[in-house]
This record gives sequence, structure tokens and C-alpha cells, in this order.
Amino acid sequence: MEDYNKIIESLGVKFVRARHIRILQPITIKNFYDVQNSLTILYDGEVSFGTEEPQRVEMGDMLFIPGGKHATVTYGNAALAKTVSNEEFMTNRDNYFEASYNPSMIGKVPNSFGLISFEAKVFDTVNFFTSLDIPPFLIKRDDNMAATINQVLGEDMTDTPGKGRVIKIKTEEVVIEIIRYILKNKLFVEQLVTNSTYFKDPRLIDIFAYIKDNLGGDLSNKVLANVANVSEDYVGQYFKMLTGINPQDYIEYQRMEKAVDLLRTSKKSIRAIGADVGYKDTAYFCRRFKMMFGIPAGKMRRRESLMNV
Repeated sequence: MEDYNKIIESLGVKFVRARHIRILQPITIKNFYDVQNSLTILYDGEVSFGTEEPQRVEMGDMLFIPGGKHATVTYGNAALAKTVSNEEFMTNRDNYFEASYNPSMIGKVPNSFGLISFEAKVFDTVNFFTSLDIPPFLIKRDDNMAATINQVLGEDMTDTPGKGRVIKIKTEEVVIEIIRYILKNKLFVEQLVTNSTYFKDPRLIDIFAYIKDNLGGDLSNKVLANVANVSEDYVGQYFKMLTGINPQDYIEYQRMEKAVDLLRTSKKSIRAIGADVGYKDTAYFCRRFKMMFGIPAGKMRRRESLMNV
């Protein structure tokens, strides 16, 4: 338990967005994907997830989707739902969802759910839930967590002094409650044992920190080997042994995550964003971006602008 306390203490939590959404028509989104973690609480109606044997989210339950994980999610009656790709959903989001901005109506709108999305990074470098390699999962009704989510939604809808601070504190509470739920219910025991060990390796943490600070520069295995003070031939094996992925795959994910953040928060051109995250060839950057997220970078920017209206 002490190890998990250390991990929680090292977590940097960043609130991204909160929404109270009404489902306008049933929809199944294939391969839904986001770089941020998302937590959905169902107030009314139907939500299910998964492909082989879809799990139903009951009213009051919550669906947690770790950042970087593909998921098939159905909103509304599955028998009537139109199946769309992630790209089609992002392009025509307004056809399926309608945001509500009245804090007094949270949880009282028919066919609605609440959503908060956030980052949770160990030492501000490693996406904690992504690194554990856990799938989307259901959190059964938890009134305390529900109340905290509702507080985040309510604060985000108002313009009152200190709202940013309150949202930050409450989002951190949500993250801790998710971790507690995983531990209490003994979920993903093998993944936790296997994939949390590398947080204790200082050389690997140095690599993570260096990658974060140098996404636009040279991140070859030769450079990483110098950071960790190991041989160039060994650094790839060393990284994969501790994390389960090779360093260049991890670097590409970090670069794309940063690209999404820049698309969301800046007005830089696609070319400039690609260069900022280490891609000199804009066409190659765009191909890799679409391959990872299922939608072009330009449509991702449009999606973010729609979600921030």
C-alpha cells in the first residue's frame, strides 16, 4: 500500500473539461479514442460499452476510459443505434449530443450523462492509467464520487471566484477515488503488479523527463542511452523490459499527445505543431496522426473547438 501512496503523491492531475450532455439520438461509436482519461456518469437513459458482450452502464454507474485506449461505446438504445466511426462522430457531434449549461439541471435531464476528462501523470511525465495498460471499466454506483463529479460540473458551468482551484481539488479527488476503487475491488491485479514497478527506477524516470522536455528534438536510442547511462544497444531492451513498449513507440505517443494539446490550446498551424513535436515532414506527421487517432489533425482541432463552445 505504501507504494501506491507514493504513486498517488507523485501524480500531477490536470482538469481538461467537464460536460453535461443530452443524447439526441442513439449512436454506437466504434474505436472511440482520446488522449485524456474520461469518466462518464449516467444520469438517465442507456449507455453500454464493449463489442463481444457489451456491458451496460446502469443509472448512477460510471464508465472510466483510460486515455489512449480504444473503446466501442453506445449511447442510447443499442437496438436503434447508428454505428459510426470515431471520425464521423467527431465531425457530426452536434447531431448526436447536446450540451447543457444549467447547473440546477445536472442529473435531471432525460437521456443524459455527465463527463469529465483529465490527465493524471506520474512525475508530470507518465500517463498513469495508460501506463497500467488497463481496459475501460465500469465503476458501480458510488454516491461520494458522483457528488464530486457533480461539483466539478457545477463549478465549470459558473463564473465564481476560486472555481479553478475548486475544480482542481475535486478532480484530484476523483482520480484518487478511481485508484481506490481499483485497489478495493482487486481489479487488474496482474497489470498493477507488472506495470507499476518501473515508477521506482530513477533512470527510467530520467528518460521520461528528458522525453517530455525534448519532444521536438533528437530522441534517438543513442540520446536516451546517454540520459540513462546505459549502452545504446541495451537501452531499447531496458525500456521495453520495464514498460512493455519500445521507446520509439512511447515517444510517438507522447508527441501525438502534445500535438493534441497544442491543437486544443493554440492557434498554431498544423505544420508548426508538427515541427514543435518533432516532425519535419508535415505530410508524414498528418499520416501518423490520423493513423493513431482515426481522424485528421484539422478535424481534431474542429472537434476541440466544438467541445469548448
